[in-house]
This record gives sequence, structure tokens and C-alpha cells, in this order.
Amino acid sequence: MQATWYKYKCHCKNLKTSKQRIPIHQTLAGRCYSSENACKSDDENERLYGKWELPDIDLDWDYLSDPGNRDAIKMNILNRKGVGNINKLKKDKSDVERELYETAIELPNQTHPAVSIDPNSEGTLLENVGKQREFDFKPRSVVELGEHLGILRTSNVKLTTGPRTYYFRGALAMMEQALIKYTIDSLKQQGFKMMSVPDLLYPEIIERCGFKTTGERNQVYRLEPNKYGHVCLAGTGEMPLAAFCMGHGFAWEELPQKLMTVTRCYRAETSTVEEEQGIYRVHQFTKVEMFVVTGQEHQTDSQKMMDLMLDVQKQLFTPLGLYMRILDMPAHDLGAPAYRKYDIEAWMPAKEFWGEISSTSNCTDYQSRRLDIRYWNNDGNLKHCHTLNGTACAVPRLIMGILETHQQKDKTVSIPEVLQPYMDGVKILKPDNRTVMKPIRYSKGIMKHIRSA
Repeated sequence: MQATWYKYKCHCKNLKTSKQRIPIHQTLAGRCYSSENACKSDDENERLYGKWELPDIDLDWDYLSDPGNRDAIKMNILNRKGVGNINKLKKDKSDVERELYETAIELPNQTHPAVSIDPNSEGTLLENVGKQREFDFKPRSVVELGEHLGILRTSNVKLTTGPRTYYFRGALAMMEQALIKYTIDSLKQQGFKMMSVPDLLYPEIIERCGFKTTGERNQVYRLEPNKYGHVCLAGTGEMPLAAFCMGHGFAWEELPQKLMTVTRCYRAETSTVEEEQGIYRVHQFTKVEMFVVTGQEHQTDSQKMMDLMLDVQKQLFTPLGLYMRILDMPAHDLGAPAYRKYDIEAWMPAKEFWGEISSTSNCTDYQSRRLDIRYWNNDGNLKHCHTLNGTACAVPRLIMGILETHQQKDKTVSIPEVLQPYMDGVKILKPDNRTVMKPIRYSKGIMKHIRSA
């Protein structure tokens, strides 16, 4: 094999075994234990559980440092809105290994040849699913319907949590649980195993999954490090599920690993788009996530799994009576980890726009190299797995689609038949004898006191 720049300059061929190598816990992967200002409880954790170290990152240096690939990598970065800087890898050996890793770890995954690189593309339409409903009245928004029925509150929440939050009440809270149970039952039939996972993760784990935890573009909530240690709130169940597999190898016959989890997702989302108000883009919500680990013995292994996951999603959403379209997303919408991504969008009648309700991403070996997730093939060779993730149920957006699609002229809502067994047989959402709660107007002084308490 032709010697690469990195092997020649940095003796990369000895990187895995060299005792002179900088320990990984002193580099990007171990910041949470290298800082003198780390949480005071770290020493106690080390005493109880032993020293915690992330596995080594095994990037594809042959590909990244080969001059013949440099133009393709640059173009891939450009198509994906400038994530990473391949030029920094030209620095010589005098630069510290940590900087090389920090630079390389930010480079995006490769891009599937079928993915559009048009910067103006909103995605390639693969198919439409369902039938668009025609109304003989002006459709109302989910907020209008929910407030009329007394089952949703998005106003008057500033004293409790601030904007982009909500309360589900009564039948709508029941619908949330119905959607979750319906999804879990459906995924169990497809061979997915249930997991319960932590909401708190080290920032290094989130970074290795391909999501930034610092900088202007990140959407991650961090806890105050001086009080609670260096931890973040997970934005999706994909992150803790990937971390669960970190540092492990699977036998070939154990693949694919098909996992699912129900979590609260926390995101510092911001948007001024009118269509995304209400419960469409919020700071926390409940979601059922699929996470799959496959081998890569054949080039199409993970692509076949991606198509199977898309079929699972269509089987989940079609009985809900939504009108949907499936898009093969362009390069600039993939983020760093995805090799390819399908989005499922539902038609939201009130504001007449397509709203994303689900996605499926094939991350190939991007996450497995950073988290050291491997498998032994039939020849006994240890290889990196491919990982995939997909949304099975994002509660607020499904509720938005269901209420707006199945609303009636009298402001009631018909419940999809598939959900009725999970809602004690209720077929229609309508106003009931609910408690009337009238907001009390506070003086500015009291408001200020409450906010500062």
C-alpha cells in the first residue's frame, strides 16, 4: 500500500501500539478528567468505579491523509456547509497529535453518490404516501384546536419554562402515551429490543456521535460544570444507545443489533419561521428512537438496513392517516455523521407546509470509528460496524399532524383507528367538563421576583 502523508510524517503505522503515544485521555477524548477544574465528585467516582477512559478513536487515516483524496474531501466539506478543515492535516509532525485528532474528528462522513450536492436543493422526492385530505372549511392549527378542546397549553408558560414549551392535558396526554405504546408494540414485532437509557452524557460522547457541544451552531444543553460536572442533556436517544455499544465487539451472527428507546429529548432550538411555532419546534419532547448496528461485509449491507428502517417507518405512520412525502436529503442537510439521510415529511393543513416528522440516517463507520464499535466477521477479522438511526415517533409533530389532518368542522378531532385501543376506546376528541383555569394577572414586581427566585 502506498505510504500516506500521515504515516510518513507521524509514523502512523505505529500509532496503535506505540508506548510513546500521547494517552487518549489527555486529548480530546478525555477532557472531562484532564481539567484541574473538573467536578469534585470525579475522585470519588474513580475510587468507586475505577478510572474512566474512552476507547481510542480509529479514524480512516489512509483515506483522510491520502493526497489523492484531498480534492474530493474538500468538495464534500463544501457541499455540507463547511464542516471540518482538511487543510489542517497538512501540518507536520511538530504539531501535537491532539490537534490532528481534533481536526480530523470534525471532518464529515463521506457522501452517498446518489445524494444531491445542489446547495439549493430541498431533497430528492422518492415517493408520496397517503392521500391529501380536502377540507370544506378553513383548517385550524394544532394550537387553536388544542386550546379549544382544553387539552393543550402553549400560552402563559413563561413563568414555568419559557417559550417553545407546552403542556399536554387529558386526552392529549393520553394520545402521547398511545403513540408511544403503539410504536413500541410495532417495533417489537420487527425485532427491536427495548432499552432504557440515561439523559445525561459526557460531551465527548455527544461529540463522537457527530454533534457539536460548543460554538454558536450547537443545540446542546450543558449543566453547570462547577456544580454538576461536565455533562450534557442528550438531544436524542441515538446518543446514549451508541454509547451503550461503545468499546464492544459483536460476533457476526449477533448482527444486526436492533435497539429502541423512549426518551425525553432536549434541544436549544431557535427559529423565527412562523410555521415552526406552537409545538413543531420545542426545547424538550418525547421520542421513540431506533438504533441499528450492522456489519459491512458487503457494500450494500447498511443501505439494505436503511431501506428496511424506512419501510418500518412507513408502516408506523400510514395507519395514522397522514399525507406524507419521502425525501433523499441533500449533502448540505446531512450534518457531519450521516452518509445518507431520508426525511419523512407530513402535510400540515393549517399553515399549508410540509413538516418533518421522521428521518433515517446511515452513518456507516463514522460513529463506530469514534466509539470503537466493532465485529468479528466469519474470517475472524475485527472490523468496524456501521450504525444507523431513525425516528419512530416524535410525539409533538405526530400530534400536530394528526390533529390538523383529522379535525372536523365542529372543532372536534377523529382519532385514528389504530390508536383507539390505546386510548380506552375513545374515538373523538371533544370538549369535556374540564376544570376552568383563569390566569391571574401579576404585577411587574411579583413577576420579577418569581423569575429571580
